[in-house]
Amino acid sequence: MLARPSITFALLSAALAVPTAAVAQQPTLKSPVVHDDGRVTVSLKAPRATSVGIASGELAAIVGADKLNLEKGDDGVWSTTIGPIPPGIYDFAFNVDGVRVTDPLSPTVMGNRTGSRGYLEVPGPAGAPRVDEWRDVPHGAVTRHWYQSQTTGTRRSVHVYTPPGYATAADVKYPVLYLLHGSGDDDRHWSALGQANVIADNLQAEKKAVPLIIVMPEGHPAGGPKDGPRESPERRAYAKQNRDLFERDLLDDVVPLIEANYRVRTDRASRAVAGLSMGGGLSLQVGLNHLDKFAWIASFSGAADGLDEPLAKLAAVRSDDSKLKLFWIAVGKDDFLVPQNRAFDAKLQELGIAHEYHETEGAHTWSVWRRYLAEILPRLFTAGESE
Repeated sequence: MLARPSITFALLSAALAVPTAAVAQQPTLKSPVVHDDGRVTVSLKAPRATSVGIASGELAAIVGADKLNLEKGDDGVWSTTIGPIPPGIYDFAFNVDGVRVTDPLSPTVMGNRTGSRGYLEVPGPAGAPRVDEWRDVPHGAVTRHWYQSQTTGTRRSVHVYTPPGYATAADVKYPVLYLLHGSGDDDRHWSALGQANVIADNLQAEKKAVPLIIVMPEGHPAGGPKDGPRESPERRAYAKQNRDLFERDLLDDVVPLIEANYRVRTDRASRAVAGLSMGGGLSLQVGLNHLDKFAWIASFSGAADGLDEPLAKLAAVRSDDSKLKLFWIAVGKDDFLVPQNRAFDAKLQELGIAHEYHETEGAHTWSVWRRYLAEILPRLFTAGESE
């Protein structure tokens, strides 16, 4: 009986007919490989493919779409080297005969609501790390907190960042930023791709931002967007349903959960809400509908339509204790949501509502949103912002 595993292994080895020496001599394929000069080499073994390219709008904008094609070697491995690429984190996948696939060799692949996505990271030069790059500074923690939503009747989760020193500062209470993701992602992505915790750690280490708690909820209580064009009646109906349901879940479930389990300040001036894309629209609706609960609102490339009702509420408010300490809106010049944001800015001006509106370089990408987060964190919960 004891000899059977050895016999089975020997028979399997003979059947495969793979010499041990040959296995040992096979080179280890790695991808992506980031070189010291910022160039990036990607590789994919696909001997039956007829064409392989890099699928990344961000990288195409940097090096040109014509530079993203891979060449096939005699061993069936496709590869290319591009760049140098500026320091940053970039969405990255392969286009294999018209099919988008994530790099099977990459350690930076994760799921989202539409499948999987990968990215590659180019570090900053020695002595000049990016603001969203891991540094040797005190670090906070990110916890996934599960809860039973009374709003939806389902199990949901929220990711919570607590700042360095939180565990030992038992008598300290912190302000809270509720940070919302986009339609393709979930509550993992602001820390996994957005590097929100890393950005907060770095800015706090430089004394540029106050210690705070960042709450990253899941933004699809209605179950996920319907198929079809973005402007279709079905998608618009879902967006409205999801916004309203998210507003209830955040206020009736998430905020009480955070205030019962974390040391947070509960006054209006200690709560902010911000988000990207779909989350930008959610932050605008939640914040403007509940001026008694949030004094700081920011939208990054936000879906800024369908907000006439909360805008009317804001326009009707004139008491000093309901003024926003920061109302910040930004969008990239190449973002497809620029028209919505310009129309929203115009409406705010027409109503005489004080706000900041910024159009920056960039498109609808995480590179832009990480930069926006790094811009607003130093301004949150500070006495310097105008009342």
